[in-house]
Formats: sequence, C-alpha cells, structure tokens
Amino acid sequence: MGAPGLLLAAPHSGAGKTTAALVLAAAFRARGLSVQGFKVGPDYIDPTHLSEVTGRPVYNLDGYFLGEGGVRWLYQSRSEGADLALVEGVMGLFDGKDPLGKEGSAAQVAKALGLPVVLVVDAGAMAGSIAALARGFRDHDPDLAFAGVIANRVAGPGHAEVLRAALLAAGIPFLGYLPKDPGLHIPERHLGLVLAGEAGPSEEALLKAAATLDLEGLFAAAQGARTLPLVPPPYDPERRYEGARIAYARDAAFRFYYPEVLETLSALGAELIPFSPVSDARLPEGARLVWLGGGYPELLAPALSENRAMRRAIRDFPGLIFAECGGYMYLAEGVVYEGRRYSMVGRIPGEARVEPRPVLGYREVEARAATPLFPAGERIRGHEFHYARMAEAGPPLWADGTGYGDDRVHASFVHLYLLSNPTVLYRFLEGSGGRLAGSAG
Repeated sequence: MGAPGLLLAAPHSGAGKTTAALVLAAAFRARGLSVQGFKVGPDYIDPTHLSEVTGRPVYNLDGYFLGEGGVRWLYQSRSEGADLALVEGVMGLFDGKDPLGKEGSAAQVAKALGLPVVLVVDAGAMAGSIAALARGFRDHDPDLAFAGVIANRVAGPGHAEVLRAALLAAGIPFLGYLPKDPGLHIPERHLGLVLAGEAGPSEEALLKAAATLDLEGLFAAAQGARTLPLVPPPYDPERRYEGARIAYARDAAFRFYYPEVLETLSALGAELIPFSPVSDARLPEGARLVWLGGGYPELLAPALSENRAMRRAIRDFPGLIFAECGGYMYLAEGVVYEGRRYSMVGRIPGEARVEPRPVLGYREVEARAATPLFPAGERIRGHEFHYARMAEAGPPLWADGTGYGDDRVHASFVHLYLLSNPTVLYRFLEGSGGRLAGSAG
C-alpha cells in the first residue's frame, strides 16, 4: 500500500524544500529507518541530492504526466517496504500547470496520495507574520491535510521562539527550524542546483541541522497519511519484449532520465546499456536504438567535440536515434557556448546556441507524420527546460514545426515522459528491436 509519508511544500521556490528533505532523510536514516524519496514535477537535478542521502533511486510524481491514478501507483510501488517516504514538492504548494494548481502541483500530489503537508517557510526576514502566511496556506484548500511548519534560515533559538509562539497562537504546529548555515548551501547554475557529487551539504552538516527539528512530531504526522486502494500501473505489465537493446548515453554530459521509465523498459524486457559520448570510442555492440538524454553538453562541449570516434559512430548508426534536449544539441552540427563553437555529431542540420534566457514549461506534442516511434497525430506529454536555441531545419518532428524527424532520428528539445502514453512506450521497445514474447513476427 506504500509507506507512510510527508510532502514537503513551500510558499515559493527557493524556500528550502530540498534542504529540509535532505536534513530529514539524513536524520531518519541515522535512526535506522529506510527512507524513500520522491520529487514532484519534471525535475532531474534535485532528486540526485535526495538519492545520495537516502541511498535509493528518487522518483518523479507528476500529476500532469501520470494523472492522480498513475501518481498513486508510482508512490505505492516504489515506497512499499520503506519505513518513511519524503516527497519534495515543486515551486509553491499551489503552483502547477494551471493558475489554480489543480494539475502538476504539489497540492495535487498531496491530495492524490493522502499525504500530510509540511510547509517549509523561509523565515530569515520574518517574525509574527509567519502565522498569517501559514494560516493562508492551511486554509486555502480544506481537502489538504496540513501537518505544520518548518522554519528555514532562522537566526537562532530566540528567533525560533518568536516563530513558534506566533504559529501556536494560530493553532499551527511548529515542527522545528533549520538554522542559517553556509554548510547547508547547495550551489546553483543555469539549469538549477548543481548535481549531487559536485557540491552539497555534508552528512555532518545535515545531522547537525536536524537537532532543531521535531523529528518525533514529523514522524507521527507521517503516520496520519491516508491508506488508499492499490492502483495498477498505466501500462500492461504482462507484455514482454524479446531482443530490445537500447544504448543510452550516461556520463557527465548526459544523465537526465526518469528512473521509473528506465525501470519500466527493463521490466518489459529491454536491455539497457549505458555508454559515454565523452569517453567511449564506440557504441555498445548489438544496440538497435541509441537514446541521447538531456544533460549539460555545453559544459562538456570540448570533450564531446574532441571525441571524433564517437561522433562518427553516432552519425553512422544504422538504427533509430532518440534524442532529447541536450541529446538534440549533440546531434546538431555544432554547439555555441560562451562565444566558442564546438563541432558536434552533425546528424541533423543547424547548430545550438546557448542564450541567457531559458525556455521552460509543460508540453503536449503531436507527431507531424508517421515515424517508427509515432503514428501521425499521436500525442504525448513532456516538458522543456533549456537555454539553447536551434535554427531548426529539415523535416519537423512535431506538428507545431519544431524538432527534427526522419526514418532514423527523433530529436527535439522536449523531454518526453514515455509512461504518459503506453502506445509510444511499446513502440519505443519495438523500435529498439523488441518483439512481443510469443509473437511470430
């Protein structure tokens, strides 16, 4: 049925949800509990930090991609057997695809899962006003279970006592605070936080910060999560494919993949073989589909450009190539970053230029014409978050004229969520050489 859990939300981005999730995960693990992490929304970066602390893969819970039933299935299937689940929200509690936060928001996920909400408030420049803010979030949607508040960036015990008194007078539980501490800082760059392993709080700093949290109260609140009926997966788990071999780029330049999608492909029979466009000279033998996910090709552009053997191998690959965002940039003739141009694969025309302003948001794309992966008119959901621009030429992949598509290449800036459309998921397996077990063809 899934583990008891909490959803950590905030009034806005940057309030400290990630920090609070890391501190709680470290503290409960230090007490001998197994902690399963989740992240609301299409985020590849924050989950790396929570995964490093919990020692487990972190999964994305997105109501826009999966609907409430799919979100429930993913939470139940991946948290089963854990002592506690921690779900990090996205942006503000009611921020999502629509102005009311009904779709794609942390509030949608909390209600779908019956999880109590802990509001993480940046109280660094706040005193009694924290009560008014928290009361507004508590009362905005009466269908949400509101567990209480964690105050972040608190100056010390005196400041914390003011915040506690204001919240308790408003009938809102004060679940502790996190201090102002440079040791808890996670640096950022143009796509958000840096990835885990590059920089971040030490275990010592996380456990020190946990000393001012009400861990007993938080764990007790998690036990109040509603028990919900089991939900089946959004795909047919009885389907099995034989012979599907997928080579997927995984290194410092390309690492943005949803773990639940990789696990589903594997469960349906695919052999997933990682390779490095930065350092490998050739593609894995026997691969029928090459998947170039997102990442930071601009940061590794010199190494990618210098690896001519891999560039040739991908350009000449006879099977299907599926490229998303960073992978799309790598397939182009070149990447221009910080005033320098680096030659890339050259499988598709044009070059990618990294610019100061981002493009981001949910997308629902429609296939322009029939291809090995998409019937004409097929729709699938995904998202974009990138700073690059491409002068797109050649046959467009999507009906809106973006991307690049031919009989061998499917490439665009959109990160597709394959579980949002099982038809495309099955075609992905077929395009990688798979055939249904027991079929004659």
